[in-house]
Amino acid sequence: MKALLSSEGSLGIIKNAMENKEYPKTGIAVMVMKDGKVLFGKRKNAHGAGDYAFPGGKLEWWESIEECAKREVREETGIEIHNIRFLRLLNFKFYDKHFVDIGLLVDWKSGEPRILEPEKCEGWAWYDLDNLPEPLFKGCVSCIEAYKTGKNYFDM
Repeated sequence: MKALLSSEGSLGIIKNAMENKEYPKTGIAVMVMKDGKVLFGKRKNAHGAGDYAFPGGKLEWWESIEECAKREVREETGIEIHNIRFLRLLNFKFYDKHFVDIGLLVDWKSGEPRILEPEKCEGWAWYDLDNLPEPLFKGCVSCIEAYKTGKNYFDM
């Protein structure tokens, strides 16, 4: 532990977190599928601004993972989802953030995506899996890989 506490760089971040008793938050990434296409929005005013990302957010206190996925998708896009299933687990350490991020694969149920949080998203669109927008939000890259390969654990 002494070597860890006396090192520079990313280990300095760990030292600071330990001293301040910080812990990772729980994030939910929701990969919404409709007719073989996936929903992405262009982020703004937050970490990963300018990147294309799925709907998602933070798990709230005492909220189920399924409730969180439905709530976040509804709040951000106005659409309804169903057939919620596990896709991947990611130890997310990007953009100076640390999350335990749960990726979910879901199916579109109803509604058309709308910009309901214009301060956070420029717009929503459906993309073919072989023609994704760029740049992708770092947490979404592992979801796409998980979808294509079946790999379900990432520690980055």
